[in-house]
Amino acid sequence: MDKAITLKIFKQKMLADESLPLRKGANNLVFGEGNADTKVMFIGEGPGYWEDMKGRPFVGNAGKFLDQLLHSIKVERKDVFITNIVFYRPPGNRDPLEEEIFAFKKYLDGIIEIINPKVIVTLGRFSMAKFLPGVIISKVHGKHYKINWKGKEIVVVPMYHPAAGLRRLEVKEETMRDFQTLAELLEKTNKVDFEQMQLV
Repeated sequence: MDKAITLKIFKQKMLADESLPLRKGANNLVFGEGNADTKVMFIGEGPGYWEDMKGRPFVGNAGKFLDQLLHSIKVERKDVFITNIVFYRPPGNRDPLEEEIFAFKKYLDGIIEIINPKVIVTLGRFSMAKFLPGVIISKVHGKHYKINWKGKEIVVVPMYHPAAGLRRLEVKEETMRDFQTLAELLEKTNKVDFEQMQLV
């Protein structure tokens, strides 16, 4: 079945799941959007105010910065897939709780399985911790890690959340440099066999 159709069916399944946390206080499910056939997936933390209002990921100020970062490496937003670690807005934009992340895990895992990306860029420490538990983002941001995810090799690139770059100029500059490194990685993935890539 076509991946885009499979994602739509999967979204309906999530919408029907009344057991999910954060659902009652939210306006919209923020499922994710982009190219279902992409090799590159971005995973943030959770919807903010504008994401909750519009039902789309990264459409507020942090989203505008993410768009700039993508543009800087000549990547169109529509050509990647963007989602979050939780799919309903935490009250007051607080951090998602461990039990909330766990409740959404099966759905995020399902999206990853459907898309089957080669590269996952984590935006912020919560999505990073899903793939690289126990590491500190200030030590690993912008580096590339080849991991085994459910029997498949995926390259994970941890990045600062774009919102952090809006708060601190130093982080913003580091994130911009990290995206240039990401561009080099993406160029390699188009030229060589992924299995032969030598990464951190």
